Amino acid sequence: MLNNIGLPGLLLIAIVVLVLFGRGKISSLMGEVGKGITAFKKGVGEGSKEDEPETTKRIESQDVESPAVHTSEKETNKS
Repeated sequence: MLNNIGLPGLLLIAIVVLVLFGRGKISSLMGEVGKGITAFKKGVGEGSKEDEPETTKRIESQDVESPAVHTSEKETNKS
């Protein structure tokens, strides 16, 4: 159904929305959308920064203790 809209249809929809809501309301709405996108990007960036030290700690602890080696040694001793 939406595959046949095309550029003239989109322009017509944009004009109707502009007439119904007015330029001021649409610009404030787009400003809020922009703030939301910025806040989302900031949150994603902070989340990845918080995960990095935890990942580094896991890698360091695996280097110090290697449980896989101890397990395989026990299995060979039992056999």
